[in-house]
Amino acid sequence: MPRTGDPSRAVPGPAPDALDFTLDRGSPVPLYHQLAQQLEAAIEHGGLAPGDLLGNEIDLSARLGLSRPTVRQAIRSLVDKGLLVRRRGVGTQVVHSQVKRPLELSSLYDDLESAGQEPATHVVRNERVPAAADVAAALGMPEGAEVTLLERLRSTHGQPLAHLRNYLPPALPEFDTARLEATGLYRLLRAAGVTLHSARQTIGARSATPEEAALLAERTGAALLTMRRTAYDDTGRAVEYGTHVYRASRYAFDFRLLVRP
Repeated sequence: MPRTGDPSRAVPGPAPDALDFTLDRGSPVPLYHQLAQQLEAAIEHGGLAPGDLLGNEIDLSARLGLSRPTVRQAIRSLVDKGLLVRRRGVGTQVVHSQVKRPLELSSLYDDLESAGQEPATHVVRNERVPAAADVAAALGMPEGAEVTLLERLRSTHGQPLAHLRNYLPPALPEFDTARLEATGLYRLLRAAGVTLHSARQTIGARSATPEEAALLAERTGAALLTMRRTAYDDTGRAVEYGTHVYRASRYAFDFRLLVRP
């Protein structure tokens, strides 16, 4: 089995049938695109797990009965999506599947954990600050009033995924950094007796600033998804205002649309 780094540690490989793909050579869909789609599906559904080694282009070409340019183009498209990485002297390795989050009032931490994505949190700031105009308007308080700012970096499988800023009104309890790094904010709010009821949310997109790129291991100008959310409890009180950015290469919102009768 191929090895890298520590010679005593084996690099995992895919299950024997994980690369048993069926490609339609008579289809108008290019073979590289068919291969990329099936590789992506195998990653998303767990047939190919993070860390699995696919081998180099020569190995894959021989195994799949395809030309090297076809395999190279398929791999390049998944490297661009952040699902695969090329490692010198090792070959192509699975990094992770893209996180697809349902569009509902839920915690990112809870969604990642339920999807087996191994969430981890680093608290950058946990302090009282004066509310800027947008924060004050969202929380229904005077501009300049004191609020709690929680700034966190959320990662999965050791890779940064999201930069989160959440603002809490002073009436809510303070949460220490250790608890914030051990679990999700909404769990802590529920444990403190807050009943989350509804939210207003806006989703957008923009390019990464140099500071965001450094935090999220992206290049400056890379695509980021943005989210602004104000959450309310069962009395209609605003209990949290969040401004979040997510790596578009690793994250997507997933929701159903119904036709109005």
